[in-house]
Amino acid sequence: MTAGPKEGVRRWKAVCAYDGTTFSGWQSQSGVTAIQDIVEARLGVILKTPTRIHASGRTDAGVHARGQVFHFDAAWPHDPGKLITAFRMGLPEAIQICSLRAVPANFHARFTAIGKRYDYHVHLGDADPFTRPFCWINFKPLDVPAMQAAARVLQGRHDFRAFSALNGAERNDTVRDLRRLEVSRRGRSIHLTAEAEGFLYKMVRSLVGALVSVGEGKLTVGQVRSILHARQRTPAIQTAPPQGLFLTRVDYR
Repeated sequence: MTAGPKEGVRRWKAVCAYDGTTFSGWQSQSGVTAIQDIVEARLGVILKTPTRIHASGRTDAGVHARGQVFHFDAAWPHDPGKLITAFRMGLPEAIQICSLRAVPANFHARFTAIGKRYDYHVHLGDADPFTRPFCWINFKPLDVPAMQAAARVLQGRHDFRAFSALNGAERNDTVRDLRRLEVSRRGRSIHLTAEAEGFLYKMVRSLVGALVSVGEGKLTVGQVRSILHARQRTPAIQTAPPQGLFLTRVDYR
């Protein structure tokens, strides 16, 4: 955990939304355009000094957010309202600062978070140009009750190693409490919601991929249960495309 701000410097909590379509993801990376780089560059102009931000977590290329949280330390002697106004004026239209406020020095966007909510959108059949960039278009009929039954199997505290894309050395911290995993349908739109204290790498997209496979009849509910208990990634678990995924909310005490 990073140290608290120095004397005369306050810690600021920001909530931002973004359309991730054209970005390489949240985290700064060499040679590509990341959301973190754009936000830090704007802060550097406002504060006239390089400023590092710390997010609740990273989102992959193409993933969107309605409630990403980040914090930074800065000496800002003016009204906080002027800071958010200056912030908003210099960002591209695909990125919006939703709120900004001073917080206690021990706040950390990542380490003091107690939960996250992700939402995923599947559209049955072709979609209009305003929907298409923000959903997974599926031309096959989906058995929503079967998807809901599989979601109930996955909900709860489990080892989700089989539903992650972890690489390299084995990790021991693959147990998560999936407090909520719901599937609902309205017309041609299928909406999936996942809430947990934290998620593994590509875990939500893997859960969605598994549920869609159940809806298509490629997997049974029993097979999903067996894969979960086997704790081993299998090609039967597809990773849902990024454009349907939204980081909706990050929770703090």
